[in-house]
Amino acid sequence: MKIFNAKQIYEADKFTIDKQRITSEQLMERAAIQIFNWMHSRMQGAQAKIHLFCGIGNNGGDGLVLARYLQDHDYNIEVFVVNYSEHRSKDFLINLDRLKEKGVWPNFLNEESELPDIGKEDIIVDAIFGIGLNRVPDEWVIGLMQHLNNSKAFVLSIDMPSGLFMEAGLPNTEGVIKANYVLAFQVPKLVFFLPETGKYVDHWEVLDIGLDQEFLFKLKSHYELIGKNEVLSMYIPREKYSHKGSYGHSLIVGGSYGKIGAVVLASKGSMLAGSGLVTAFVPKCGYLPLQTALPEAMVLTDNEEVEISKIDFDMLPSVIGIGVGMGTTATTVKAFSDFLKGNKLPLVIDADGLNILSKNQDLFKVMPPQTVLTPHPKELERIIGKWADDFDKLKKAKEFSEKYDCILVIKGANTITVYRDMGYVNTTGNPGMATGGSGDVLTGIITGLIAQGYSALNAAIFGVYIHGKAADIAVEKCGFQALIASGILDNIGKAYLDLFQVSEPDAATGESEQ
Repeated sequence: MKIFNAKQIYEADKFTIDKQRITSEQLMERAAIQIFNWMHSRMQGAQAKIHLFCGIGNNGGDGLVLARYLQDHDYNIEVFVVNYSEHRSKDFLINLDRLKEKGVWPNFLNEESELPDIGKEDIIVDAIFGIGLNRVPDEWVIGLMQHLNNSKAFVLSIDMPSGLFMEAGLPNTEGVIKANYVLAFQVPKLVFFLPETGKYVDHWEVLDIGLDQEFLFKLKSHYELIGKNEVLSMYIPREKYSHKGSYGHSLIVGGSYGKIGAVVLASKGSMLAGSGLVTAFVPKCGYLPLQTALPEAMVLTDNEEVEISKIDFDMLPSVIGIGVGMGTTATTVKAFSDFLKGNKLPLVIDADGLNILSKNQDLFKVMPPQTVLTPHPKELERIIGKWADDFDKLKKAKEFSEKYDCILVIKGANTITVYRDMGYVNTTGNPGMATGGSGDVLTGIITGLIAQGYSALNAAIFGVYIHGKAADIAVEKCGFQALIASGILDNIGKAYLDLFQVSEPDAATGESEQ
């Protein structure tokens, strides 16, 4: 699913209005009906108090149309107009008059108004600001937002939580609505998935408001949301008359005294992802642990007992995953540097491999094209430098990817894979993955996918999805706190099977659950 910016959404609105020969007010009506239908199907006329806070632009107009439908169906509503400016949109004014004709007179709030009483059992509809907000709200509006957040009432935001900017970070974190649920028009917003802004969105859902599908299909976006449908198109099925050599040979290089487990996890991840053969290259101290923990893998050892001193092997792997548990001693740094300068094979670099690169940035220039780097936030900062906000981080990541022709897997709650000017936002995964070894498993999975013939980019996107889905399946039985990296490994097979599972039809509606 594509993720568009504000300018593109406005273009889609305008194109739809022109093509379908409707007015902007009719499009607003269509959008608000969808919100009403969503609420009505869940509330079924329940008389919980609904407080609608409407701005004076088109987002507020959506709220006014919604109020009219709620009133028509005898819901218990109170409408507030947040008077933050003298300028009002045309469609807001049209729908304000229509609401008054229904006998509903909103309360107009300004900086001198008393804040309304809201019970924790009430419902708040947030329609104050939409996607066009580009400045910090006035102090009194921020005070209102804090009052709404502190009320403990259920907050439903229209399109996006008021106070978030579509394409910038947050200069004032207090001036943002904390939404329990967001109903987004037509497409999700990038801010739903970024660490600094995603925390203001507990749950979200897309409502189809009838924007022209052909226009949206042709419109190029710079971010894509990755779900099951997107990765299914990447999946490479196995042929009946194939053998282990058909699915490549992964080499996992890493480990040091006390950190051999990282190589075990990565090697097993590569094998469970489907690599035909897996070899681990470790210091001598890793020989017995690898042979014992993973008998399916082959093991090569360095001449040194506790660290990697020279990366030398007499085989030709399809791909090399390097860095997990490797350490950053002077000896290992030299071995890694010498290896990079002579290597032409596809690479996945993680952990200490990234830490070595960050301190020896000339080595980025000798990486093979489309090398996959898998940094967590601190490793990313060491590579691309500090950033002002998440949008600046993504801008710098794209510039770095372009400069070195590499793929960055930016790990987080919604891991984002960046290649040149595109970002791919993952939808699987959970807080239980915040555990040691989880990243090592991901390195192995991506390495194993490249070994099988997936392009480096598809391997990164697909691998991140499978890794997160395996964790999602695991926590259903163990919970977040008890999830460990081995639990992710144990469910990789189930994550693959889930790709081909079809939802059972709902007995009441006959429709498949999504």
